[in-house]
Amino acid sequence: MKLSPSLLVLALAAVALPALADEPAPDPLSFNVGAVTEYRYRGISQTRLKPALQGGIDYADPSGFYVGTWASTIKWIKDAGGDADFELDLYGGYKTEISKGLTLDVGVLQYLYPSNKLNPSANTLEVYGALSYGPFTAKYSHSTTNLFGFPSSKNSGYLDVSANVDLGDGLTLTPHVGHQTVKHNSAASYTDYSLTLAKDFAGLVLSGAIVGTDANKTAYASPVNGKFMGKTTFVVGLKKTF
Repeated sequence: MKLSPSLLVLALAAVALPALADEPAPDPLSFNVGAVTEYRYRGISQTRLKPALQGGIDYADPSGFYVGTWASTIKWIKDAGGDADFELDLYGGYKTEISKGLTLDVGVLQYLYPSNKLNPSANTLEVYGALSYGPFTAKYSHSTTNLFGFPSSKNSGYLDVSANVDLGDGLTLTPHVGHQTVKHNSAASYTDYSLTLAKDFAGLVLSGAIVGTDANKTAYASPVNGKFMGKTTFVVGLKKTF
């Protein structure tokens, strides 16, 4: 059968449309670099209330498995008498939807402080599990080693509850509360909280966060200047993901 010009156009369109409808798969490999006016982790300053440079690499397989690494400049190891200028995190896990809207994320995270020379070592290994539903996430992390150099602190735990609220126009609001339990050291256990507002400018994210804790001021005082490392503060960050 000979196709008329109009039928030929329709036939070609029918062949082409499925190909056009197929969106390219997202790149599983991503990179990020950034800077913050202060590096706070679980509410405690890692940089003696000073700025930090940060960056990481992530690979997320379509199957749900992922691995990554992240690093930041720090000051607390040297302040404690050790010898490490940066923190290096290595992690991997599996993330999947276990029912409609409910996501499970389990994994392992190794915190490394190369040549930290602290005794006990600051190097820490944690396993974690998280459940997310809509904007809400609850996560529990459990240390299988001593926690960040605290003696006899194996089996310490951190419970974190947060939400990621999309305000539209690239704005997100993230309230968070967490509780760190340090095994055999109640004076070092504490609750932290934060409220972060972030704006995404096509992959360049500007954020501002109010961060604070109820941590013991003696347990978390800088050995250099005596300042409290868990005081309430405002942290500004800039991060580019590509």
